[in-house]
Amino acid sequence: MSRSKFFKSWLSHSPSFHLQQHSPSLLSLCIHRATQDILEYHTFSQLPPDLAQQIFNNLLFSRRLTRPSLQAFGHCALQDIYLGEYDGDVVDDSWMDIISSQGSSLLHLDLSASQLTDYGLTYLEQCQNITSLNLNHCHRISDHGLPYISDLTNLTSLSFARNHAISAEGMSALSGLVNLVKLDLERCPGIHGGLAHLQGLTKLESLNLNWCNCIIDVDMKPLSGLTNLKSLEISSSKVTDIGIRFLEGLQNLSLLNLEGCFVTAACLDSLAELPSLSNLNLSRCFFTNNGCEMFSRLENLEVLNLGFNEITNRCLEYLRGMTKLKSLNLDSCRIDDDGLVHLAGHQQLKCLELSDTEIGSSGLEHLSGMHNLEKLNVSFTMINDSGLSELSGLSSLKSLNLDARLVTDNGLGTLTSLSGLTELDLFGARITDFGTNYLKNFKKLQSLEICGGGLSDDGVKNIKELSCLMLLNLSQNSNLTDTALQLISGLTSLVSLNVSNTGMTRNGLQHLKRLDKLRCLSMESCEVTGNDIKELQSTSLPNLISFRPQD
Repeated sequence: MSRSKFFKSWLSHSPSFHLQQHSPSLLSLCIHRATQDILEYHTFSQLPPDLAQQIFNNLLFSRRLTRPSLQAFGHCALQDIYLGEYDGDVVDDSWMDIISSQGSSLLHLDLSASQLTDYGLTYLEQCQNITSLNLNHCHRISDHGLPYISDLTNLTSLSFARNHAISAEGMSALSGLVNLVKLDLERCPGIHGGLAHLQGLTKLESLNLNWCNCIIDVDMKPLSGLTNLKSLEISSSKVTDIGIRFLEGLQNLSLLNLEGCFVTAACLDSLAELPSLSNLNLSRCFFTNNGCEMFSRLENLEVLNLGFNEITNRCLEYLRGMTKLKSLNLDSCRIDDDGLVHLAGHQQLKCLELSDTEIGSSGLEHLSGMHNLEKLNVSFTMINDSGLSELSGLSSLKSLNLDARLVTDNGLGTLTSLSGLTELDLFGARITDFGTNYLKNFKKLQSLEICGGGLSDDGVKNIKELSCLMLLNLSQNSNLTDTALQLISGLTSLVSLNVSNTGMTRNGLQHLKRLDKLRCLSMESCEVTGNDIKELQSTSLPNLISFRPQD
């Protein structure tokens, strides 16, 4: 489990999250008590498995699970053990006897970033029903440990991302995992030649080979028979147009990530033979206008990333037939206002990335009819205040990224008709107290970041009415004082607040007591200590789980 997923899971399962309810259930109270007094219990094996699972989860999410406390869960028939990137006690081979005692009940096991070794994998022979196994970033696992996985024939998902010790020879142990649907080998630099062992995994639907720079054209040939493959990611590999030809028989392939590969427009002939292809990433490849006419054959594409390629307006002409496009990325391409006319017919577009291009204000009129557009990035372009008025008809817009060098207070005024905005990032922009007057029009804003240094407490007065705000970032505004905290004390929907590098002190913390939904608080470089925040957490902010500074 990634750190972000762990964080989200913890938010929804932690004891403090449940106990802040006005009427906690008897079950939640019992689970909470068991978590608090865990070392007093010798075993939970007599409990119903689902109850033991809930106690285990709460112990895990509160980071109280240790090697000694784990002993109580022997033979509890747990189904899910997610210890990936666990930052409590050190997870190593000594945990495996209890984990393996779950026997045939264990279905999902995540030991990513643990100290597990090849020897630790020997315990898995008792867990034949495992369907999902994550061993990402386990540097002590090598080819010698893979045979102990080869008998887990019920596996449908297996991940070995960021493993430098697995070689092509070791991958032979995977050939018998015939029920695999998902395989992740991202950043495994020693697997060149090993994909030949995957030829019999005909149920495979998702294969991640991103950042495996050892992968070359010949490695693509064994994939040609994986006809159920729907997702293939080979970014930053050494695959060229020749290697892409081996993919022509993958009729079900819908997602293909070729970012940073040595491919040119010549590969479009092969890609046109993939009828299900809907998501294509060609960012940072070797595309120019030459051969781009073949884009006209890719009519089923819904997501296309052409960022950081040497393409110009001429290439955009051949995108006109892509009427199903919902997302288009042209970041840092050599296009200007004249090129945007070719995008005018893309009425289904929801996301358009035009950052660091040569477009200006006059080209925005071609976007005015995109009523489904929800996200637009025109940062680091030549757009000025007058051009923003062209966006007033984009009623579905939720996220607008503007170049900090060009947006001024007056520029905010041209955005007032975008009343549906839910996210506004003005990081580094020249926004002062006067400019915040325009923010009062954005009643639906859920996320607001103004970190340019031009705000004082007077400007925050115009923010206090934005009752839907969940994320507020006012960092780097040194003129803000504790008065600003008093002004935003009514924003009770706030989940994340960042006021780092401001003039706020511990005296202002009293104004945060009403923000009982707050989970993240950052006050670095303020006159506040970690202990000050911990005291507030214990008395008024039961959901606060991440804060800075920390003592």
